[in-house]
Amino acid sequence: MVSLDDVARMATDLPEVAEVDRHGNRAWAVCGVTASGGAKVFAWERPFSKADIRRYGAEAPPDGPILAIRVADLHEKEAVLADNPDAFFTIPHFDGYAAVLVQLEKVDEAALREAILDGWRSCAPPELSRRYRP
Repeated sequence: MVSLDDVARMATDLPEVAEVDRHGNRAWAVCGVTASGGAKVFAWERPFSKADIRRYGAEAPPDGPILAIRVADLHEKEAVLADNPDAFFTIPHFDGYAAVLVQLEKVDEAALREAILDGWRSCAPPELSRRYRP
C-alpha cells in the first residue's frame, strides 16, 4: 500500500512543487503557474463527500485514502482508467473533468509515480517540463 506520505515524497521531489492545504486536505501544486503567480494543484487528497457516498447507493465506495490527479485531457483520462482499472477510477462528480481518482490501497508505487509525474507535467510550464528528466 502506498501512503499519503509516499505521495508527498513523490510529488515534492518534482521541481517547483509545494505541499499546500486544499479544503483541509493535503495537495501538491506547481508554484508560480497561474496568471496571478499562484500555484496550480496537480494532485490532492480527495475524501468522498456525503453526496459522493449517496451516489454509490447500496454499493460501498472504494475504501482507504483516495488521491485525485490531473491528467492532460479527457482522452488521457480514459487511457489511464483503462490501463489500471483496479486502482484508478472516476466518479460522476469528475465527469468532463481531466482528473482521475486513485485508491492508494490498490495502486503500486510505479503506476502512482508515473501518474503523479503526468499530473505535474499537465500543470507545469512547458519550459520547466522540458528541462526535467526523471
